[in-house]
Amino acid sequence: MAQKHLLFLTGTRADFGKLEPLAAAARDAGHRVTFFVTGMHMMDRYGLTRNEVRQLPGVTVQEFVNQSEGDPQDLILARTVTGFSSFVGQAKPDLIVLHGDRIEALAGALVAATNYVRSAHVEGGEVSGTIDEVFRHCNTKLCTHHFVSSDGAARRVMALGEPAATIHAIGSPELDFHARPSGVTLDEVRSRYDIPFADYGIAVFHPVTSEQDTIRTQAAGLFGALEASGRNFVVIAPNNDPGSAEIFAVLDRLPAARFRVLPSMRFAHFSELMKNAACMVGNSSAGVREAPFLGVASLDIGTRQTNRAEAPSVVTCQADDAAAIAVFLTRHWGRPADTHHGFGQGSAAGRFAEVLGRADFWNLSLQKAFRDAE
Repeated sequence: MAQKHLLFLTGTRADFGKLEPLAAAARDAGHRVTFFVTGMHMMDRYGLTRNEVRQLPGVTVQEFVNQSEGDPQDLILARTVTGFSSFVGQAKPDLIVLHGDRIEALAGALVAATNYVRSAHVEGGEVSGTIDEVFRHCNTKLCTHHFVSSDGAARRVMALGEPAATIHAIGSPELDFHARPSGVTLDEVRSRYDIPFADYGIAVFHPVTSEQDTIRTQAAGLFGALEASGRNFVVIAPNNDPGSAEIFAVLDRLPAARFRVLPSMRFAHFSELMKNAACMVGNSSAGVREAPFLGVASLDIGTRQTNRAEAPSVVTCQADDAAAIAVFLTRHWGRPADTHHGFGQGSAAGRFAEVLGRADFWNLSLQKAFRDAE
């Protein structure tokens, strides 16, 4: 198989954690790899995580600022389409790879479709409780190939009319990283991020774009219950969706003695932190995917991950249910859960590279046609 040029689009610390193993596998298989870096990566408030992308050896990095703090989603979409389209015209990739449901991924899928560039959508076919699901299914219809995390996701992609030959169930790529040693110790993590406690939970609470009117109240309810518990938490800052300022207003008032609030973490350090956490609380996908894989009990708050969790170690409740939050922390704090493999075994990258090595992957027509489910 001749070398191909793969262009990966990343807009957040989260999607880079999923795309990095795939990019490294493609690079090691002899393909040329470029990252188009934009979105939260370029913003100081969220840890300027473009620096982590720069540290991936053997790849080219192109950076693009697509937003200022508080910009509306449609304006961010328009800017990203313009910037990414210009770069695609210069780079002429053989394949555009994008992940999930963020506004940057939607921009990439639109550019790929309108320019008839082969594209691969990672982790399509999943369900959740927000507008993210709408964007995710749009990306499925715009992209030509699909690397999904489970057989259930594969069935949903087929239900959207995509041919079975374009769908590859490889598992969630970020589990590849969690399945192996992180390369750092917990003491090194605590030292690097000035985490003063050894017994801790992890809390991550993102805005839900359709619930902006109540998101501050939800955050206040959740973190008020965590504060009342007397436990220690490492808090990872929310993403930059509309409503994040309301959550930051709550985080800024948390007592520093028991809450270590961080804008972001390097992926290896976050992996080690998760592996040693007493539990995980919030509405991040990490709570319903990585935490069950690692055997860490998690409390899923609100609607953001609705219907996404199947693991028995995941408990759900609303942000204002202080009693339920207290019960969870009492029952599950520090108690290991059974490992769950609903999103794969940690071998996605190898399977991704194997599919790229097939001639039929590159020979499939770019002219899309709806396939009725049998």
